[in-house]
Amino acid sequence: MGMERCERLYVGGAWKLPETPTEAIPLVSPATEEIIGSVASGSASDVNSAVAAARAAFPTFSSTSPAERAQLLKQILDLMEERAEELAQAICREMGSAIGFARASQVPFGIAHVRAAIDVLEDYAFIRKQGTTAIAKEAIGVCGLITPWNWPLYQITAKVAPALAAGCTFLLKPSELSPLSAHLFAQIMHDAGTPPGVFNMVTGRGEDVGAAIASHPDIDMISITGSTRAGILVAQAAAPTVKRVTQELGGKSPNIILNDADFARVIPLGVAAAFRNVGQSCSAPTRMLVPADRLDEVAELAAATAQAMIVGNPSDDATDLGPVANRNQFAKVQEMIGVGIAEGAKLICGGLGKPEGLSAGYFVKLTIFSEVRPDMRIAQEEIFGPVLCIIPYADEDEAIRIANDTVYGLGSHVQSSDLDRARRIAGKIRAGQVHINYPAWDGFAAFGGYKQSGNGREYGVFGMDEYLETKAILGYFPE
Repeated sequence: MGMERCERLYVGGAWKLPETPTEAIPLVSPATEEIIGSVASGSASDVNSAVAAARAAFPTFSSTSPAERAQLLKQILDLMEERAEELAQAICREMGSAIGFARASQVPFGIAHVRAAIDVLEDYAFIRKQGTTAIAKEAIGVCGLITPWNWPLYQITAKVAPALAAGCTFLLKPSELSPLSAHLFAQIMHDAGTPPGVFNMVTGRGEDVGAAIASHPDIDMISITGSTRAGILVAQAAAPTVKRVTQELGGKSPNIILNDADFARVIPLGVAAAFRNVGQSCSAPTRMLVPADRLDEVAELAAATAQAMIVGNPSDDATDLGPVANRNQFAKVQEMIGVGIAEGAKLICGGLGKPEGLSAGYFVKLTIFSEVRPDMRIAQEEIFGPVLCIIPYADEDEAIRIANDTVYGLGSHVQSSDLDRARRIAGKIRAGQVHINYPAWDGFAAFGGYKQSGNGREYGVFGMDEYLETKAILGYFPE
């Protein structure tokens, strides 16, 4: 595989070099630590050009019919399905996703957001009658979409599809750490016949491109998925222009295992959920809350599950989990494993360093701590790697208290053989999503956070609503 040069930006319907000549950002393979490509480093002037193109395209595009926008989304959907393997290979190379996982989850879930937007458009009422008043839903305007590296395609389509469905025009800033899938997606947008200026993409660093987007006076809305720190910076930069800011940020999601659950089934599934995407999911259930009197049984089941997982070359079909996505993430995960050991949590598998036989690449040992106290840093801070904390609780009330004892509130899980009991506990958890007994993923279920996990919601109709303004027209329906 040769060097992959992603050194052009997509602005106004064409691929262009950055306006200010700057050195491209190197793309490092997380599996080998070798440079495998480069990505254009855009600047504020590129953002200005992209916003101008989006602003110019907005009057025409926002007045298209829902059927026309659905047709464009169908073209995008068809091309994504046609190029699914190419997208999966790109995600494997750029952020180390195991190829099997890229094919089974990363790409299909990304495609599902486009399909969901088409379905939502079919029966969405852009004008609703309320007595003699019309409640109109209108595209908010030009949007800045900022996406992360951990689910690169999935996060792009979770924003692009509903923004397009709503009739907005937009500028995408994908993570400079996962540019390959973003460039393939931009080409799909082009090949699908997206009108010039509707979709623009400027790659670069957050402090350059992200900051310029957040503060831009001609951008009406920002949607960012990223760390809580990044979300705060964007909101602060956006405040002087009073634009809408929706944020999907960090998480430290609990998984409450009730004493009536089938432990032999739910503990292995809980470990798999926490380690999915090598733990690099904001909603990963990385705090497993278990009855104190069954702590040893849980630890044994959890360790056996982790030890059966294959960590290795992400392009190998047999691999369950590849490396973490980049050097900074590897360093952070190692630091937090060290913190857990220093805090006195009981290490039941994994630990510091790389797995045996994997000297190159950002590979991490699958690590599980037991006897974790809720006040430990490893129980409070988002680690974003394959590190699971098993926390004992005395009774149901304490389990709920521990579950809510966090600055975050994104995902959560409850396992019980008593559905009424699980539903009652789900009602007491302060989080944007609760999963009862590991249900199937639902691309129409509102996704977003309480507390420092963010503002606003994504997916399905809830995602599209964020890109719409509400206008009341009184006297629209006379008596």
